[in-house]
Amino acid sequence: MISRKLKYNMSNFWQEIERPIMALAPMEDVTDTSFRELVARISQPGCLHLLFTEFTSVDGMNHPVGKKRVAERLIASESERQILKEKGIKLVAQIWGNKPEIYHKVTREITEEYDFDGIDINMGCPVKNVVKNGCCSALIDQPSLAQEIVLATKEATDLPVSVKTRTGIRQHETERWITQLLETKPAAITLHGRIQKQQSDGEANWDEIAKAVQVRNKLQPEIPILGNGDILSYAQSLDYSQRYGVDGIMIGRGIFHDPWFFNSEEKQRSKEDKLEQLVLHTQLFERNWGGVKNFNILKRFYKIYANGFQGAAHLRAKLMGATTYEDVYQLVDAQKLTVGNETN
Repeated sequence: MISRKLKYNMSNFWQEIERPIMALAPMEDVTDTSFRELVARISQPGCLHLLFTEFTSVDGMNHPVGKKRVAERLIASESERQILKEKGIKLVAQIWGNKPEIYHKVTREITEEYDFDGIDINMGCPVKNVVKNGCCSALIDQPSLAQEIVLATKEATDLPVSVKTRTGIRQHETERWITQLLETKPAAITLHGRIQKQQSDGEANWDEIAKAVQVRNKLQPEIPILGNGDILSYAQSLDYSQRYGVDGIMIGRGIFHDPWFFNSEEKQRSKEDKLEQLVLHTQLFERNWGGVKNFNILKRFYKIYANGFQGAAHLRAKLMGATTYEDVYQLVDAQKLTVGNETN
């Protein structure tokens, strides 16, 4: 039962943003300030509306020793903020945990100490260890606690509070779960069309997402719903937003297929374009995290740039063996001067 007083936000960008709303999903070790800035730079104005931080633990933010490291997830560089301002892109902090009082405390601190446009609550992460501890998608089976968390978060901030979730744990329970979430009047709901048990396997069920839209239309028609799952192109985003009635689309793994995802015209990117972005991403990461984060985190990104041109496979293999930023810059310089036979 909901016992907390509902708080209505007087400045809610979710109500003002153009449809369909296009967002890049929060992803662990992916959507740090470096990658967000790169995606924002190469996105067409008006084609990307929202970026999210990496998942940020409220328990970690509340820990006297561990807070400094966890808070790295909330860092946004000055250059990123400048790009977002120029392109009108909003930045939302995503948080997770299972204690309403900690949500309240940490949300207040984030609101006071940082400059975000919104707060998003992670009720969708399917990782087994997280779920085992009663967090994220585990909250789908704890609706009263989930409601308390949303309301405690809303009480602590004037920022709009949204929720990202799934359609169920062991089976789809979309109607029941979305109805319970809507009772808290979140600023928006993003729904991934898989149950927790699926993790990232199988196909996302967009009929379940459409079912959530129908429930929303009956109960709280003003609350936006974004669909998430298996979207691989901007054109598909536009198609699905119309076909399934959602107010927007959130892109996850699709960004690894094409970092230029958020552009209205798809086109083949040149070798020069790809190498330029590879170097830029490395430079941004070095500037933001040199001496702080592990250099090897970057290697998961290199395959999205080093592909589709002659010598790409050879370059990828060399990049996997790089141990320093300078190694990367030298390998790319050498690639610019040579022509290989591989095109993968």
